Amino acid sequence: MSLPPVLPSNQHETFRRQAGRPFPPHLVEAARRELEEFVRILKGEGVTVRRPQPIPQNQTYSTLDWASTGLYAAMPRDALLVVGNEIIECPMAWRSRYYESLAYRPLLKEYFRSGARWSAGPKPELTDDQFDLEWTDPGQDGPTRLVVTEFEPTFDAADFTRLGRDIIAQRSNVTNDFGIEWLRRHLGDEYQIHVLEFNDRHPMHIDATLVPLAPGKLLIHPERVTEVPDLFKRWDVLRAPKPVIPDSHPLYMTSKWLNMNILMLDEQRVIVEREDEPMIKAMKQFGFTPIPCSFRHFNSFGGSFHCATLDIRRRGSLQSYL
Repeated sequence: MSLPPVLPSNQHETFRRQAGRPFPPHLVEAARRELEEFVRILKGEGVTVRRPQPIPQNQTYSTLDWASTGLYAAMPRDALLVVGNEIIECPMAWRSRYYESLAYRPLLKEYFRSGARWSAGPKPELTDDQFDLEWTDPGQDGPTRLVVTEFEPTFDAADFTRLGRDIIAQRSNVTNDFGIEWLRRHLGDEYQIHVLEFNDRHPMHIDATLVPLAPGKLLIHPERVTEVPDLFKRWDVLRAPKPVIPDSHPLYMTSKWLNMNILMLDEQRVIVEREDEPMIKAMKQFGFTPIPCSFRHFNSFGGSFHCATLDIRRRGSLQSYL
């Protein structure tokens, strides 16, 4: 069976009840409608939108050591890392996401034929040696304890944030030192990877912890980032306002702080959840133009606007911002 994700203790019960079952149909339909609204907004703002090819998620697949079904292919920001003109398929640590990048294969082939570089990290075995099978939740006061070992390189793209020639990375429950070092050697000297640590007992994906918004402007988690990293000492810093997601709203694989998972279209325009009035207000005060979009039900499945997108082409040149 596929190993469960590492979640804060207050989310384990929600995930346990849902494990092995399809997502609730009414939430899937509501999220689908929100995604269509998001697409309409992006197209209206001049963004070219491409969609993945649906693949069956309930079909069992196996290796020599384990068997699993799929999760989804809703979060391209997790599976694929774009650096310059290269698209990298990531060696993800969840068995349920082993073949997720297949949903994007038609697009990857098209981009390759148009001149993009296409590569992939080492396909992991994901045997039990890859995981700390004695892992227990350290709680908010305990030391950070990661479930992935250094048996082989694994990483999710969402544990990396790109700023021109610099890439900010974190170790997490899906990204290990082995994976970060593989990426560092693969990219070579043109890019510099900076590994940061945060006050997060359940780290997984950096884009709800530290979010560069525009040159010189940074959004940070008010609890996980207790001190602004030296790299950003000269930047203007916005501490994210408290999330407003109701306690009754199901969040299967994420914290409420995905209110930080906004999408910058350029140095001014930003997509923000329509009901997240504190974030909309904060973005306006920080000099940005918020574009509201309903995305609450999509949030239930573990991501928001940044997770649900992957920018392949942007205007501009490669620069250094740090």
